[in-house]
Amino acid sequence: MTGPFDHPFLGGLFGDRDAAQIWNPERQITHMLAFEAAYTRALGRVGKLDAVTAEKTAQQIETSEPDMFALNSGTASDGVVVPALVAQLKGAIGGDPASIHEGTTSQDVIDTALALTLRDFNDLLGVKLEELCGAFDRLEVQFGTRTIIGRTRMQAAIPITLAGRLSTWAYPVERHRQRLARLRPAVERLQLGSAAGDRAALAPHADEIARSMADQLGLQNPELVWHAIRDDLADYANLLSLMTGSLGKFGQDICLMAQQGIDEVTLAGGGSSSAMPHKQNPILAELLVTLARFNATQVAGMHHALVHEQERSGSAWALEWMILPQMAQATARSLAAATEICGKITSIGTA
Repeated sequence: MTGPFDHPFLGGLFGDRDAAQIWNPERQITHMLAFEAAYTRALGRVGKLDAVTAEKTAQQIETSEPDMFALNSGTASDGVVVPALVAQLKGAIGGDPASIHEGTTSQDVIDTALALTLRDFNDLLGVKLEELCGAFDRLEVQFGTRTIIGRTRMQAAIPITLAGRLSTWAYPVERHRQRLARLRPAVERLQLGSAAGDRAALAPHADEIARSMADQLGLQNPELVWHAIRDDLADYANLLSLMTGSLGKFGQDICLMAQQGIDEVTLAGGGSSSAMPHKQNPILAELLVTLARFNATQVAGMHHALVHEQERSGSAWALEWMILPQMAQATARSLAAATEICGKITSIGTA
């Protein structure tokens, strides 16, 4: 059984096509090749390689098509994909072996590829957040002055305007946009530390090589190597969970408002029941609750991954690979589903 995000039929509920394309393995390999090409070009720019040879080699790296089956086998034996990838590149390109990868390490490649992935994914999040803010704005214009029963501890309290409840849905989303903008530079950054994180193999040109690579790749150039400093990634995972948690509150409210006998909201195109044709289930609203709880569970794993022993961890690092892509895809799907729900609301509250 595959994961729910790319499952043959569960993917119809949980999957987000745009997010899946960003996180797919072929795109990850493309980012790794981009790292290797940028590194080779940087060696040419600092004079450690002939500049013409470096450019030619970099272009060959960028256009190479690695054997994914061999990468699978290599990862099984090496624990990371990079040794098998580098071996394929050197075998296919030839020339000076030092022109490809030597002086860097597998973590440099994989972490920088992650940074490139997060840059693309953050662009997608920005679009989805903006779309959802717009959808909430349209609901307020259309229904904001209507009356609903305010409920505390799920018991009827006093009448309120829909705008009051809508603010509890929309305001956190705008704050998440601001949080994302602040956090992006901390996760969209080059990793270049060589074997043990001290860049010794790159001396005396380490800083110049790093600047060149960061410029080529469109990433930040951090002062410190972050091989074993993972708090910014944990902070990013926190943000993903905050996003889905806020939308889970929206989904839970819609589920309660849609209950028969309450009937405070009408949704077009609800889910059907195989046993009770009269039912219209608030599937997407329920999905928001599920995804919120999923990410809230997963974020603990990212906190476990903060415990990177000494200069590099194998176990904690691999834990990130398992958790963060799923959290990201859950968040993208949650944003898309919330926007879709807004578009399905045909009536809400009392005029």
